[in-house]
Amino acid sequence: MNAIALTIPTLCGMTLFLLIILPLLAAPGIFLLARFGKPAFLALLPALLFCGFAYFAPTVMEQGAIVQHVQWIPSLDISLSFRLDGLALTFALLITGIGTAVFLYASSYLPGNWQTPRFFTALNVFMASMLGAVVSDDLLGLLVFWELTSLSSFILIGHDPARAESRRSAQQGMLITVAGGLAMLAGMILLGTLAGTYRISELSTAGIGAVLSTPPGTAIVLLITIGAFSKSAQFPLHSWLANAMVAPTPVSAYLHSATMVKLGVYLLARLNPVLSAAEIWTPLLLAAGTLTMLCGSVLALRETDLKRILAYTTIVSLGMLITLIGANHPLAAIAMAVFLVVHALYKACLFMVAGIIDHGTGTRDSTLLGGLAGAMPITAATACLASLSMAGIPPMLGFIGKELIYEAGLAARLPHITFAVVILANACMVAIAGILALKCFFGRAPAAPGRSHPVPRDPAAAMWAGPLVLAALSLAFGLMPGWIQGLLAATAASVQGQTVDFPLSLWHGFTPILALSAATLAAGAGIYILWSRIQPRLRSCGIIDRWGPDALYDRMLGWLAALSNWQTGLIQTGSLRHYMAMSVGIVAIAGLLAMVANDALALPPPPTGAAGMKLMLPLLLIAACIMVLRSGSFLQGIIAAGTVGFGVAVAFLLGGAPDLAFTQFSVEALSVVILLAVIGHMPFRAGDRRSPGQRGRDAFISAAFGLMIVAVMLSVVALPFNEALSDFFRESSYPLAHGRNLVNVIIVDFRALDTLGEITVLALAALAAIAVFFSPGKEDERKAGAAPAPSMEKR
Repeated sequence: MNAIALTIPTLCGMTLFLLIILPLLAAPGIFLLARFGKPAFLALLPALLFCGFAYFAPTVMEQGAIVQHVQWIPSLDISLSFRLDGLALTFALLITGIGTAVFLYASSYLPGNWQTPRFFTALNVFMASMLGAVVSDDLLGLLVFWELTSLSSFILIGHDPARAESRRSAQQGMLITVAGGLAMLAGMILLGTLAGTYRISELSTAGIGAVLSTPPGTAIVLLITIGAFSKSAQFPLHSWLANAMVAPTPVSAYLHSATMVKLGVYLLARLNPVLSAAEIWTPLLLAAGTLTMLCGSVLALRETDLKRILAYTTIVSLGMLITLIGANHPLAAIAMAVFLVVHALYKACLFMVAGIIDHGTGTRDSTLLGGLAGAMPITAATACLASLSMAGIPPMLGFIGKELIYEAGLAARLPHITFAVVILANACMVAIAGILALKCFFGRAPAAPGRSHPVPRDPAAAMWAGPLVLAALSLAFGLMPGWIQGLLAATAASVQGQTVDFPLSLWHGFTPILALSAATLAAGAGIYILWSRIQPRLRSCGIIDRWGPDALYDRMLGWLAALSNWQTGLIQTGSLRHYMAMSVGIVAIAGLLAMVANDALALPPPPTGAAGMKLMLPLLLIAACIMVLRSGSFLQGIIAAGTVGFGVAVAFLLGGAPDLAFTQFSVEALSVVILLAVIGHMPFRAGDRRSPGQRGRDAFISAAFGLMIVAVMLSVVALPFNEALSDFFRESSYPLAHGRNLVNVIIVDFRALDTLGEITVLALAALAAIAVFFSPGKEDERKAGAAPAPSMEKR
């Protein structure tokens, strides 16, 4: 499809970038308006954004995508890229259109307290994040907006922080979606690196199809799908969605029906033209979608809470969308686009209806509801229209969507088990629609539960207007699907990566697809009739509560806490010796392995002649080091350590550095004298109290670190010597620093700040040692351990 670069501001300067950041810019005003003004006016912002995106619809449908680049960090050549094609436009219209209804609904639903301004501000930030995610043409930019949706949803789900259930549900949703986001980050980095671009619109022409069937390509697909599955609540990462129903109903109607939970679906649909070349793509998506539909259907039938029922049917619908994407067929792309709109319209409406019922009756338990149509006629009409679309009954748009799903399943030759689960899932949808509409509004009213509550009645217009409009749109689009055919065709083209043309109509005649629809309705009616018997049995099935994903999540948190305690006890022992041993050991082993793996170990040519005599000095130093370790008294150890230092000074002298050798001689002489003076005041300590295992461990770490240092030094010496730096110091020492001693000039002039830093560190270490040594606790310790005083001959 063609792309139009948006360079001239249109619609009063409303470019794509402005449409995205406008909610963020308006956040302070929204907070103040919700705090001091009329919250109903907040619905004007998403309505304005809806009009802005609708303005671009003819251009997108007729001429292709609209692209805009905004410089972010010009010095690093980093820019934000936005692309509005059919898929992005459909999501943007759903986000802003349903957002308008939700903002209006929430203005009357929520009580006016201190939490309300925060709620509307977070809801506004979430809307901006969703718009940024679906319009972004950059993988990393999409990821940034993706994580913003997780953060804002955490705030919205935990709207009531005083409730432990709200805190737990918010934490669960955050952990699962953010963990998936981390996996997706790795996958996107790998994808962008292999493709040579992070621009989503350029991935399909990057020629990475063959790479996607290799192990790195499989890793990319797995990592990205994990992120998408976590956001779109696919099995087994679906438990957070039902628990998120503790959030206020406007949150459920917005985030958990039409927007956030569909973000994973959007990502898979967006990358389908690229990742479908991977062999694992179709089997993975079909398996996940099938399991999700089956699991969601069973869990929906065992619930009685209206919001939890709707949450599990949302999981079923998300699994169906994932299955259609995995089918990778042009007709499946059309079915996916239609069902995307179908589900968004009826599910947002039904969530708001559930909130109205809760407000009017004080309960969401479907077993306690019935006969509400007389008291709540507008709500009943709204619920019936939305439920008809959910059940796929003509003339609703849901009927067209269901028939397209069946037709796409046959055309794409879905596996028999997957197609059977699709039919079962649709039958369960019919049963749930009957529970929501027939039972609650036209069923027999149960006996009064003995609690006082106001008589049910329709709420204020602000609460029923939005749901009624959404339900009416399901009817209007079903009767006249041509109104949205162009938009849905553009959406399917974005999903499939090619032009998809399929006429939408309500009636196709008497076909096998119609027979499948009739069979689905009959099966759904049977499930509805038997639901009062099925639900208690499913509810009493303890294996779901004990081994379901929610229980496994709690167990995993417990295992994680136990692992954390174990590794903390293993690593954070409070022993400086242990910390040093671990740090040095890891560095030594990693260094040796890196050198061996990269074949970096090199040896200089062996010395011959007079140079071979220099080998005697290292042997002497090694012998002195062994004497330090094996000495039986303090005096022997100090003398042996001094021998090591004097040997190093001799090495400097033989290397042509007399000044450095003289300094080393002075330091070693002073060190020996100071040690002899200090050792007499040290408290008596017993000998080495380490176990044989600890001694062996320390010996291994010491040897490994020593070998690593030796290997590094030998490799460095074997490298070609570049004399450019030496020549610079030799030529610049006297003219610039007025000194002829190169070592002194380097230390005190060219590297003066380094030398000052080293002196400062040594001074601070000395002060710290003095403070520790003369602390009150150490004074008592010295008195307790100083009798008898240590001997210079015995340790």
